[in-house]
Amino acid sequence: MADNSGITSTTGRTSLADSSIFDSKVMETSKENLCIGPTSFVDEEMPQIETRVILVQEAGKQEELIKALKEIKVPFVKMESLEEFESLDTPEFENVFIVMDFQEPVLNELYRTDCRVIGPPVVLSCAQKREPLPFSCRPLYCTSMMNLVLCFTGFRKKEELVRLVTLVHHMGGVIRKDFNSKVTHLVANSTQGEKFRIAVSLGTPIMKPEWIYKAWERRNELDFCASVDDFRNEFKVPPFQDCILSFLGFSDEEKTNMEEMTAMQGGNYLPVGDERCTHLIVEENTVKELPFEPSKKLYVVKQEWFWGSIQMDARAGETMYLYEKANTPELKKSVSLLSLSTPNSNRKRRRLKETLAQLSRETDLSPFPPQTPKSCTKSSKNSTPVPSKQSARWQVAKELYQTESNYVNILATIIQLFQVPLEEEGQRGGPILAPEEIKTIFGSIPDIFDVHTKIKDDLEDLIVNWDESKSIGDIFLKYSKDLVKTYPPFVNFFEMSKETIIKCEKQKPRFHAFLKINQAKPECGRQSLVELLIRPVQRLPSVALLLNDLKKHTAEENPDKSTLEKAIGSLKEVMTHINEDKRKTEAQKQIFDVVYEVDGCPANLLSSHRSLIQRVETISLGEHPCDRGEQVTLFLFNDCLEIARKRHKVIGTFRSPPGHTRPPASLKHIHLMPLSQIKKVLAIRETEDCHNAFALLVRPPTEQANVLLSFQMTSEELPKENWLKMLCRHVANTICKADAENLIYIADPESFEVNTKDMDSTLSRASRAIKKTSKKVTRAFSFTKTPKRALRRALMTSQSSGEGRSPSSNDKHVMSRLSSTSSLAGIPSPSLVSLPSFFERRSHTLSRSTTHLI
Repeated sequence: MADNSGITSTTGRTSLADSSIFDSKVMETSKENLCIGPTSFVDEEMPQIETRVILVQEAGKQEELIKALKEIKVPFVKMESLEEFESLDTPEFENVFIVMDFQEPVLNELYRTDCRVIGPPVVLSCAQKREPLPFSCRPLYCTSMMNLVLCFTGFRKKEELVRLVTLVHHMGGVIRKDFNSKVTHLVANSTQGEKFRIAVSLGTPIMKPEWIYKAWERRNELDFCASVDDFRNEFKVPPFQDCILSFLGFSDEEKTNMEEMTAMQGGNYLPVGDERCTHLIVEENTVKELPFEPSKKLYVVKQEWFWGSIQMDARAGETMYLYEKANTPELKKSVSLLSLSTPNSNRKRRRLKETLAQLSRETDLSPFPPQTPKSCTKSSKNSTPVPSKQSARWQVAKELYQTESNYVNILATIIQLFQVPLEEEGQRGGPILAPEEIKTIFGSIPDIFDVHTKIKDDLEDLIVNWDESKSIGDIFLKYSKDLVKTYPPFVNFFEMSKETIIKCEKQKPRFHAFLKINQAKPECGRQSLVELLIRPVQRLPSVALLLNDLKKHTAEENPDKSTLEKAIGSLKEVMTHINEDKRKTEAQKQIFDVVYEVDGCPANLLSSHRSLIQRVETISLGEHPCDRGEQVTLFLFNDCLEIARKRHKVIGTFRSPPGHTRPPASLKHIHLMPLSQIKKVLAIRETEDCHNAFALLVRPPTEQANVLLSFQMTSEELPKENWLKMLCRHVANTICKADAENLIYIADPESFEVNTKDMDSTLSRASRAIKKTSKKVTRAFSFTKTPKRALRRALMTSQSSGEGRSPSSNDKHVMSRLSSTSSLAGIPSPSLVSLPSFFERRSHTLSRSTTHLI
């Protein structure tokens, strides 16, 4: 700005007036090339006027200027002082004066006499481009702002505004007093006012005054243009200029990140409640009430305003993002439903059953779409109604359709919410990402979407017109070639896509803000783009598991049995095309450790697509999946939950691999549960009798009733809230739903008869020990450990000793149940007569003596 100290404004006709009309005439005459050369010709009757250049003082000593004038063939003379002006002012010539520095006093004298004045850069640029000298009624030093239309706002000092307007004119720019669509740049000294808001809405670049000053400093650079993005972006008004922000309801990590972004975007930040703050940014999902009464000058806005301003690269209007207290009557109703008290145990059980049924109805999705135009066109005779007692095959087929429909919706969200906006032309502030970056991130997602849309439509038609004989395997065989084409290119380069997202998010604040805005939208379920893009990686293995389950519940005589095997094989063929080198070996090692630690762990737990997410130590609080008080370990994988209990007795060791002795298995396998069977996750409220408890509402496809599994977490390293959110997120991923938070249900312990009272007391431990002893004694006198051959031989012997009498109905009943009966205690049968009488009496006595201690 030191160079501007000598700039003086000319007469009153300049500077502050709207120069649009005057400058438009200048541009028109320039286009028509009036006064463009040494022999400009207007009309035969008019006298011929020749353009002549007059080099004023120092300009006459510049050899470069003289050479440039010779190249464009313009005559020139030198003038050492203003006294020579009268002698050079003749009607035969149109004089154009070249002044070396527009700070010289001679500039004002020449301008007062209506002389055309230009600077050396104009001549040198015309010579370089082989163009004639431009026409300008104002002094024109350079053309770095040629064709730019500027408007000013927020300037209170007239002297500063006059200086800026003069510099813009010297660089060839045009000034507009009122803002309209023809304005290319708004120079703002404040982020308030109508002009600023209009510029933001139209996407017009908003510049600092320093942009003009810095452009003037580079006035002697011939190839310089003030509107070049690299130069202009340095002087854009940042979104949070003149703003002091405070943040409420965010985690420490996110708050620190937002404060850093505030500083990067030209703003300041202060603690919540400081009177100097201009904006309070609220996390609307966690903040229910403000801790203080905000002043009228304080904007209380949602976080979307913060990220939207960064994405637009300009301060967004606050009125669209004002924070309002959320009302949640539905949530209160749901909580009150679970808080109903009952006077006796029978009513408690009935209420518990009704509550579980209510949760099941809320959880189960309708297998039919909201609108089924296909079924409407068909005759009702061709439509098979849903059977009242649904088969296991229909249940799995329904789940397959539900997950496919959810998966297609997520792919549509990725395309419509992320890819399409990033590819749009004419984005405010310019493109957020380069085209090659967009291609790297999304890859073949549109092709995958097209294929699965067709699969979903075929499954929809099959479910609406259900029949046990219809083939589901044919649908996947039909599109197997399309799956081979679309999936490997995306899955193989998923890591590159993920790295590109992380890199761009760190380097480009606008992209980071773009992701933050969409993450908060309900369509995304508050998931990041990386979490959504991993769905195609997980989808094919999930489909293969469902088809395997479907095959198990398909009768042997059903033709779809063999077709399903072929469909599973085709999916495996697709997965073999995926680059195995990109698998994470560490995740596989963790799964092997689980298999070795859990006795009886199913072999199908080992899978290339599966990874261990979390291990949680708990205590069982109900009768399922094991007795109350049992120590249960939960292994959460990305698509299933392994439930194992602590072994009461560890037996032996084994070697694997050879030469390395592994410790004995400390856990016993109970159940390997697909996450799709979890319908609700119940977060039990903390009370005096219930601490750190949660429950799972489970419904296997072969069962018609819900099963409630309740646990108490024993480890304090992982908070219960974090564990439940993690579990719900992976359940939602498995069933292809975006709204994972809807799976969590806050419930009172009394509603589900869950409590942790006396779980660690001496009496409780003694009671559980007696109960275990009772079970061991019962097993000791059971026939379970007797080999079947010996048992059959003993029965045949006892029957042959009956002197050929025909077996009674009770004998037939026992013989028909031998293969499936785990214990014969308590079953009245004549076969017990052949046993020693003291054996029978002793077993009953022990059973009675331990029952009252349980």
